[in-house]
Amino acid sequence: MPENITQNNPLVYVVILNWNNAEDTLACLESLQASDYNPFIPVVVDNGSSDGSVEKIRAAFPEVKRIELTSNLGYAEGNNAGIRLAMNSNADYVMILNNDTLVEPEMLAELVALAESNQQIGMIGPMMYCFQPSDTIFALGSFVDWHRGETINRGMFQPSKNLEGNLKAEKVDFITGCGVLVSRKLLEEVGALDPIYYLNFEDADWGVRAQRQGFEIWYTPKAILWHKVSATLGQASPKNTYYMTRNALLFFWRNAPPGYRWQALTRIILRTLRTISAWTFKPEYWNESFRKLRQANLLALRDFSLGNFGKMEG
Repeated sequence: MPENITQNNPLVYVVILNWNNAEDTLACLESLQASDYNPFIPVVVDNGSSDGSVEKIRAAFPEVKRIELTSNLGYAEGNNAGIRLAMNSNADYVMILNNDTLVEPEMLAELVALAESNQQIGMIGPMMYCFQPSDTIFALGSFVDWHRGETINRGMFQPSKNLEGNLKAEKVDFITGCGVLVSRKLLEEVGALDPIYYLNFEDADWGVRAQRQGFEIWYTPKAILWHKVSATLGQASPKNTYYMTRNALLFFWRNAPPGYRWQALTRIILRTLRTISAWTFKPEYWNESFRKLRQANLLALRDFSLGNFGKMEG
C-alpha cells in the first residue's frame, strides 16, 4: 500500500467487498499495491464470510483497514458500510472495486484526473476487460434501453481489436459496479447504493439517481481493469438468476419514463416466461441445474408481484 501520502491529490478510499473469496480479494489488493496514485486507502469489507477469509486477509495485509460484518448484507449494503467509513474519514472520492478485479497501476490516477477536470462528473468508470481471455471487453461504459427493458455493457464479450480507433472518454448512463469512482459531492447529494436490490441493478439505479440530480457519468479508456465476471456467485447460478430477473423488474418499474414503463416490464416478463418454457419443455434442459434456474425465475416473478425485495428467501 502507498507509504507516502501526498496531500496535493484528492484522497481516495477504495472499498473492496469480500464474501467467502479471500483468494480473489488478496489478488486484487496485490494489484492495487502497484498503483502510482497517492493518496489512496483500501478498505476490505468482509460480508459475513464463513470460510476463514477474514483471517487470511488479516494475515496477508495486516495494515489494510477492515470492516468485518457478522452476516451477509448483500452487495449494496456491504459496500455501503465501506462508503460510510470513507465519508467519515473525509474521503474526496470512493472507488467501489469488485474483489474479483485486477487493476492497472495508472487506473486511479486516470479516473481522478478526469473527475477533477469537470465538477459535474459524479461517477467515472474504467475500460473493463474480462480476465480470460484478457483481450475481451467486459464493459466500455453501460447504458439503459428503456424501450426494451435492458441494461447494456457496451462491447461486452467482443474482442478489443474490433473496437480500436473508437475509444474515447464520454458520457454514459451508468458504470457497472465492478469498478466505479464516485465523488464525495454525489454521495452527499444522491446517497449510496440502494439496499432494496441486495444484489444486481443497484449500480444502474445509482446512475439514474445521479443523473436526476444533475451529475454526469463518464467512462474513460485511459483507466483499465480486468474482471473475472461473477466469480463469487457464478454467472448462471440460481441466486444470480433470481436477482437479475427480480431486480430488472424493480429497476424498470421504479425508473423507466412513464411512456416506457409497462412496455419494458412486459418485455422482461415475456423474455422470462420464454426462458422458463424452454427450460421446462426442451429435453436438453431436463436436469437438476436447469430445474433450479427455472425455480429461481419463478420465485423472482412471484416476489416482484408481491413486493418482496432485499435478500432472497431460502
